[in-house]
Amino acid sequence: MEAPFNSFAYFVPVGKVEKEIISTLFTEKQFKKGEPFLQEGKICRHVGFIIKGLMRYYLTQDGEEKTFYFARENEFVSNYESFVPQIPSLKSIEALEDTTAYVITYDNLNLLYSTMANGERMGRLILEQVFVQALQNLNSFYVDTPEQRYEKLLQAHPDLQQRIPQYYIASCVGVKPQSLSRIRKRLSLH
Repeated sequence: MEAPFNSFAYFVPVGKVEKEIISTLFTEKQFKKGEPFLQEGKICRHVGFIIKGLMRYYLTQDGEEKTFYFARENEFVSNYESFVPQIPSLKSIEALEDTTAYVITYDNLNLLYSTMANGERMGRLILEQVFVQALQNLNSFYVDTPEQRYEKLLQAHPDLQQRIPQYYIASCVGVKPQSLSRIRKRLSLH
């Protein structure tokens, strides 16, 4: 569990006692490629920390899946809009690769907050980071061109092109696969 300890230590001090608390409240879970972490309409009951693998967040609109985010190694995965208030999710999350994650339930996360020194502070800082990322992604759809969104995605996640189908990347950027091909061609000419 060294990776989650290091991630939490970025936000708050994590000593022996905190490591013991974290170790008892998180469980390791395997997700096969294509397996859901969360299905639309279900309540998100877990937060995960990805050790190995990749997950995709998407909405289904008029029968079409629209990808809007990818979570990978050393990132948290959850639908906080569903998890925090414990209401049904409008989004789905699925494994794009065989994925290993440490997961914690809603009840155990609240237990972690109350028993771990600085637990609530850590939770707040993590949620603030997730919130800022969500706002940046939303703002990008209003101010950036699809080409700029594609470049930002590659800068943040340079290995994604080799790990996932281009149509997921196109969907995340907000274009059709043919348009993404044209964007990639223009960028290769520069």
